[in-house]
Amino acid sequence: MARTAGSAVRYSGPERDAMVQSLKAAVAAIAAWALTGWWLDAPLALMAPWTAILLVMGTVYRSVYSGAQQFVVIVVGTLWASAAMAVTDDSTLGAMALTLPFMVLLGNYRRLGSQGIYGATTALFVITYGASTLADVGHRLLETLIGAVVGVAVNAFILPPVHLRSVRDNLHALARESGDLLTTVAQGLREEGGLAGAGGWHDRACRLGQTVQALADARQWRAESYRFNPGWRMRRRGLPPPPVRIDALWERVGAHLVALTRTLRNAAGEDAPLTSPSQAYLARWADVAESAGTVCCAEAELIEGVGTSQALRDQRDAALETAWVAYEDLTRDLPREEAAAIAVAGELIVETQQLLRELAAGIDSPPAA
Repeated sequence: MARTAGSAVRYSGPERDAMVQSLKAAVAAIAAWALTGWWLDAPLALMAPWTAILLVMGTVYRSVYSGAQQFVVIVVGTLWASAAMAVTDDSTLGAMALTLPFMVLLGNYRRLGSQGIYGATTALFVITYGASTLADVGHRLLETLIGAVVGVAVNAFILPPVHLRSVRDNLHALARESGDLLTTVAQGLREEGGLAGAGGWHDRACRLGQTVQALADARQWRAESYRFNPGWRMRRRGLPPPPVRIDALWERVGAHLVALTRTLRNAAGEDAPLTSPSQAYLARWADVAESAGTVCCAEAELIEGVGTSQALRDQRDAALETAWVAYEDLTRDLPREEAAAIAVAGELIVETQQLLRELAAGIDSPPAA
């Protein structure tokens, strides 16, 4: 916790974003209470800060959209609970029996999203407060509306959130993790009992899917950041992220790594379902993997925007050329393997060729505009 707090103070990043949004939510709640509880002296002023604090979200668009959803469910919850109180002659237990089954069921309606549950909680506030006159209902709706307006306004006009780093950070992480995995596999195959770590390699490759999903989420957050956001033009935006097609390219790279590591895992161990190629063949394939890993790591630095030197580009291009040369040597050695090992060796060749083509396509892609 101390390290996270220190990072939030010293560096611009997710930690600072979380800190800013948390403080904004607190400010919105205090302002909403000041308006309703102190200035208007509302009978159930709690509704305003409760609503405000929930609507300081990750984007202004999401605040507006969720605010509309939340106001609808709160209106329904308030009216239904007030009617139940009137029908049951202000019986708390009876009003709950009439209200909660319907409101909890309504809260699961998918079009209301995560805001649906607030209809039931609002109904509980209304029932436990124990007043059902038209004036009381009007006050609750007014308090809710004030809280919603304050929450959205604070999020929109006080350091409105703009998610500009997440796409590049996740894309960098995907390329870096791919490169590190290839390097680890290459080092492991050169050691005695080289396939011993194949299960762990495959698990790491499968976890790349989490980064792919995080990248897709980051694209969505970035797009939402500009909607209904009055301050996005005033924020420092830095380098634009690479085009969307690069996301798909690295997703395919991850898929090839999953296939390669699955093949190695299935050939590992005495009871393996597939026969492993010779240690010499695996060592030669390790040369290809290591060079491909160097390409991925170089691309990661270029994506991040901190390594734009020509020397880094030359290193990347040279590594890719080395990988292709090693791959050609590998294909010539294939007929020398035992017949039982041809299936694994051939699958490695097929997936490696596709992996190298994807990496070459990434290098040939024009830079982000």
